[in-house]
Amino acid sequence: MIMKLEIGGVMMNVVSAYASQVGCAMGEKEDFWSELDEVMNSVPKGQKVLIGADFNGHVGEGNSGDEEVMGGYGVKERNEEGQRIVDFAKRMDMAVVNTYYKKREEHRVTYKSGGRCTQVDYILCRRVDLKEIEDCKVAAGESVVKQHRMVVCRMMLEIKKRKRVRAEPRIKWWKLKNEDCKVEFREEVRQALGGSEELPDSWETTADVVRVTAKRVLGVTSGKRKEEKETWWWNKEIQESIQRKRMAKKKWIVREIQKVDKSTRR
Repeated sequence: MIMKLEIGGVMMNVVSAYASQVGCAMGEKEDFWSELDEVMNSVPKGQKVLIGADFNGHVGEGNSGDEEVMGGYGVKERNEEGQRIVDFAKRMDMAVVNTYYKKREEHRVTYKSGGRCTQVDYILCRRVDLKEIEDCKVAAGESVVKQHRMVVCRMMLEIKKRKRVRAEPRIKWWKLKNEDCKVEFREEVRQALGGSEELPDSWETTADVVRVTAKRVLGVTSGKRKEEKETWWWNKEIQESIQRKRMAKKKWIVREIQKVDKSTRR
């Protein structure tokens, strides 16, 4: 599953995955990695990606030969499924975040069952974004399911400030809806054209006269862009729903106040 979030102008893609277990058929495992490759290839290069997954593999402790995609703080030894995780990270230029932070084993082990303690749940991010990760550890005592423990990652995004674009001043043509403005504008244009009822042969000359006269008679906007709620979801239906909610809250508050008054009188 992939979820896209826009945070302060930064597009973040959060991927949740669950790899096939060790005992599953090889074809099923290949299908999983093939689908995950497709998901990653569908994300534009400039966007950030975080993968949180139960990969059912052990990348192991140490990072000899794999320094570009993982740190040295895994758990125990690597197995075949763990090698698939490392190969995927190299293929997609990603990093296995869990392994970069020196923690006690209690904060690295993600799976406990029957006395077995392993690390099978990982968070991956693009290597170029690794510098924005501040911490990653297992929340001791917090369990998602009976055996798995929650992995928490803290990331500090650098929000890009949007440059305010100054809009060009516009002629206030809408004033022509007013009859007085319409009459005044018509007379001013006629006078600017020499009082003749006939238009000059040059359209450019006529257009310039119309524009100059309009700026003088009708005026122009300031050029400041108004901050309005013009997103795709801010439509009439949503606004009416919000208004109903506000009215319902006001009625509820009045009822609560009345209840308090009655109880006080008693």
